[in-house]
Amino acid sequence: MLSQGHHHHQHDHSHDEPDAGRLVRIEQELLGKNNAYAMQNRAYFKEHNIFVLNLVSSPGAGKTTLLVETIKTLKDRIPIAVIEGDQQTEHDADRIRATGTPAVQINTGRACHLDAHGIGHAVMDLGAQDNSLLAIENVGNLVCPSSFDLGEAHKVVVLSVTEGDDKPLKYPDMFHAADLMLINKTDLLPYVDFDIERCIDYARRVNPDIQIIRLSSTQGENFSAWTDWLLAQMQALA
Repeated sequence: MLSQGHHHHQHDHSHDEPDAGRLVRIEQELLGKNNAYAMQNRAYFKEHNIFVLNLVSSPGAGKTTLLVETIKTLKDRIPIAVIEGDQQTEHDADRIRATGTPAVQINTGRACHLDAHGIGHAVMDLGAQDNSLLAIENVGNLVCPSSFDLGEAHKVVVLSVTEGDDKPLKYPDMFHAADLMLINKTDLLPYVDFDIERCIDYARRVNPDIQIIRLSSTQGENFSAWTDWLLAQMQALA
């Protein structure tokens, strides 16, 4: 019996420990390759003066509506193009194209995020203009996209008031990686249990430097604060 128990003990360790180490190495290699592609993307964007934002959020936070309204507001002032990321369908890209703005859809299948290699190909397909804005709408997920640099100038995390106000504490990596948090759908505040000041406090505990704008994309409430921020950032990088 002792012999069998000892064998079982060794069996577990001989397989589990190398597997765990192998998974860590695979993840490190994956992120290393992604970071190399992100550096190439960033160099291309700088050479062509393309200002790139990576919009991240949970599903349903309102990223596509935010982009549609942003395009309507700014399209006569700056060239804009969009890369859409979803696991399936072209629905979001179709909504962007309906505004007359070029858009490429990347369907990631079972993957939960966009990666820098895919973005590099999409930029070539898109033919993004020099001196333009490129908005990347990432797959709806507050976990995976935080680790993948796409070569963007800024990550912008969109949080709607229909979600929990404790999201910044639950998903700290994303809020730490973002430079700006947009608290969206503020027109719904009277109807939901969302403490906006508590949410802001939580976000700043995770990332003291994060900038925060409250707005409603559908009602236009404080929307100019967002477009003013965007134009100021473009000007700063030009």
